[in-house]
Amino acid sequence: MEYKRKIFGYECDIYGHLNNANYLHLYEEARADALEQMKMPVRKFAEFGYHIYITNIELKFIIGLPLESKVIIKSEIESSNRLQSTWVQEIYNDAGQLCNRAIVKGAFVKGGKPTRLTKELFEIFKGNK
Repeated sequence: MEYKRKIFGYECDIYGHLNNANYLHLYEEARADALEQMKMPVRKFAEFGYHIYITNIELKFIIGLPLESKVIIKSEIESSNRLQSTWVQEIYNDAGQLCNRAIVKGAFVKGGKPTRLTKELFEIFKGNK
């Protein structure tokens, strides 16, 4: 799934590039958008009493993203089971160059504790992958 966006000044560091911390913001936006595209937005998980908590993120910085860059963020679920999922997300610049890669792991949580999705809910989640 793809999410497109522009890099704004308030997101940049003193060197005029996207601040390291703001990569996390971009990836969060893109995952939320991907879940919407899958017809399983965060709001729908919450209606079932579940949340997705990020447990680990690994970032690889390859090419900096300067102010006003137009980027495409590609998001894909690499693996998933009823307790957790792993996403691979990549940011590309407008020249099509890979600029950053993230491996994001998350757990399904209910009532503040890691909990397996019901079989029915997992089928909806993985069926829209």
